[in-house]
Amino acid sequence: MKIQKQEEFDQINVFGKGMANTAYAQYFIGQSYLNPLTEAGKSTVALANVTFEPGCRNNWHIHHARQGGGQILICTAGEGWYQEEGKPAVSLSAGSVITIPARVKHWHGAKKDSWFSHIAVEVPGEMTSNEWLEPVSDESYEELK
Repeated sequence: MKIQKQEEFDQINVFGKGMANTAYAQYFIGQSYLNPLTEAGKSTVALANVTFEPGCRNNWHIHHARQGGGQILICTAGEGWYQEEGKPAVSLSAGSVITIPARVKHWHGAKKDSWFSHIAVEVPGEMTSNEWLEPVSDESYEELK
């Protein structure tokens, strides 16, 4: 369900918006918010609720790992997009689950007319790292329907 008004979105965003995602702002077009759901060092799995304002998306990026690794997105509110390099974008809504293997170039974010939230699960692995790449162009983003 598309949600344009922040007040309405905040009521159904059960894991909470959190704080402005300033640490990673350089890798996003638009404003995102981060609400960690696990505490660093207390679990082998990192979980965070990531919220995107309408039109916000992250840059293309790759989750590297020698073994294991990758990311799982569990969509919880609003509507968004996920795209792997060379494939069409996939529409996301509450209940969508995306499994992203390590070494796959991709991006994700909100639709231009909806707030969007997902829980990001960092899959444990050996020698994991994230490589942030170029922004998703306005032209290719605007073509999504």
